[in-house]
Amino acid sequence: MVLSLGVSLALFLLTLVSMVLMLLGLGVFTTPWLLHLVRMHANQRRALAGAWAGLHIGPPYRPLPPGPRGVTGHVECCVLMLKDPATWRDFVWLITDAVFGFVLALLPVALIGYGIEGWVMFAGVWRAVAGDYWYGFIHLDTFGDAAQSAALGSFVLLLGLYANPHLIAAHFQLARGLLAPTRGARLAHRVEQLYETRHDAVDSSAAELRRIERDLHDGAQARLVAMGMSLGTIEALIEHDPAKAKQMIAQARENSAEALTELRDLVRGIHPPVLAERGLGDAAEALALRMQLPVEVDVELPGRFAEPVESAAYFAVSEVLTNAVKHAEAEHIWLDIHYTDDAGGMLRIAVTDDGQGGADVSQGSGIAGIERRLGPFDGILALSSPPGGPTMVTMEIPCRPLAPA
Repeated sequence: MVLSLGVSLALFLLTLVSMVLMLLGLGVFTTPWLLHLVRMHANQRRALAGAWAGLHIGPPYRPLPPGPRGVTGHVECCVLMLKDPATWRDFVWLITDAVFGFVLALLPVALIGYGIEGWVMFAGVWRAVAGDYWYGFIHLDTFGDAAQSAALGSFVLLLGLYANPHLIAAHFQLARGLLAPTRGARLAHRVEQLYETRHDAVDSSAAELRRIERDLHDGAQARLVAMGMSLGTIEALIEHDPAKAKQMIAQARENSAEALTELRDLVRGIHPPVLAERGLGDAAEALALRMQLPVEVDVELPGRFAEPVESAAYFAVSEVLTNAVKHAEAEHIWLDIHYTDDAGGMLRIAVTDDGQGGADVSQGSGIAGIERRLGPFDGILALSSPPGGPTMVTMEIPCRPLAPA
């Protein structure tokens, strides 16, 4: 009630006055601050809708681009916020919430309070107001009237217990109608998200190609070139110095074995054979066995998934496990990989370690790289790492298992 009648009405009036003052130039400086307060107030109501009524109301606002110094200027910020349709829907919601939202918030309290009042009258207060007080349609004058007030109060309490959850839900449904993103806003956000993930996917592919080219140039290619030069020298020495030629042939054999090993490692880095042959579960277990710390693996999967999904999940797990071994100072790691049918199918991966904690996404590019890897699949990553540990990295990838052949 306080948020609806007090805060919403106050913000509506202040914002209205600030917009009027824009004609004098003053509102250009005050309106952005007030609109930020309005958005904070609306976001608080969205959070309450999720906590009290189980309604998810996503923020519909367009992102504000940073200015030359990292912060958008007052005038530009004011113009961008006023161009956002969500700003005007918030403005309409403020006055709607101050009137209808207040009534819907008041009714649950009024029903409980009015029901208790009937029993307060029955408890003896009726004697002090006998002949001068009406409780509903009951004129309180005698003990029988007080008993009727208790009965009516009981009915109102029962009505409140039944109706109050619906009234609270109606309050937040009213907010949802104006605060939730519209279909156009959702589509625009989705297009922007797809553009970003496509851009990240292209950058990741280009970086991977550069890595492969660099590894080939510095490793296997250099060894093969050296082996070719050695074979030319052997051809010239085989008649004049057979012993030296035999020694160089042995050296060339070693170089070919090393080049083959490097090529195998390079192929394994592109797509591990165990992943292609046996799937994500066995590949994750094999990866855990290669870690320097004990990793307890719990895998429950219905079958194979599309190769791009399995590859992204595998390398994401590899990155998280490597980070835990290098930076967490942990003694034990737990890896859980499960699949659920909710939300159209979801692959869930959790990596937990008992290390020192305190990990932060902004401290390095590892977590950001994993997010970019999961982005093309609409995957998400959540990090929980309080100081002192434990650290849990949770990844979710929407997908469906492949049909058995």
